[in-house]
Amino acid sequence: MNILTKILAVKREEIAACQRQRSFDDIYGEARQVTRPTLSFSGSLRRSATPIIAEFKRRSPSKGFINREADVAAVAGGYAAYGAAAVSVLTDREHFAGSLADLTAARQAAPGVPLLRKDFIISPYQLCEARIAGADAALLIAAALTREQCAELAAFARSLNLEVLLEVHSEAELNYVNPHVNAVGVNNRDLLTFVTDTATSLKLASLIPDSYVKVSESGISDTETVKKLQKAGFQGFLMGEIFMKAADPAQAFAAFIEKLNVES
Repeated sequence: MNILTKILAVKREEIAACQRQRSFDDIYGEARQVTRPTLSFSGSLRRSATPIIAEFKRRSPSKGFINREADVAAVAGGYAAYGAAAVSVLTDREHFAGSLADLTAARQAAPGVPLLRKDFIISPYQLCEARIAGADAALLIAAALTREQCAELAAFARSLNLEVLLEVHSEAELNYVNPHVNAVGVNNRDLLTFVTDTATSLKLASLIPDSYVKVSESGISDTETVKKLQKAGFQGFLMGEIFMKAADPAQAFAAFIEKLNVES
């Protein structure tokens, strides 16, 4: 059993437990009543002079804890203050030590920046949770879904005014792109082996239609890589570990942006 299969098995159990506590009809009703206008995740990436989706992540399945004691409000607020185009929050509990409470805290700390719920989303229930907790966008992972499931979830997200970042890992997964998707992210980390290679983004860049915002995810740790990927057509860069391993993630983000601007 590979890592992704294990994660999805746990995720299905978590969703079932949540639904025993609160029905889908109940949470869907609440999600539809949320009146906060969502911020455009894709629009921010197209416009921002700082094309980084700065991520809050305490741990990862492959490396364990990165920053166990990090305060999500301080980090997300700092990312926003230093100009992040968007903020991503890991909400998976079992493998990333995240929670929906982290998403809510980030929303309160960074009210003017688009917020992405990053999780292994396989059910409309999770999209309702995302809307209620304050997300503007949600991640859908092609490798975790069938093509039909992806299309249905993307359409459901759109009905809740959530944008969709579709994550792919191969040319074959580009078949998952559909009209309800706003941005296509190429994950440079293979979710089956956890091997990371930014060549994956370079390989797929020209195959993604220009009508979608192109995002490169994982394994980006220096400004030279960002500039190379920008030349290939990418407009957004999801980065977390390089910042989160610092004592002050927000300051690490600020230093990275300063260096990127100086070199541009």
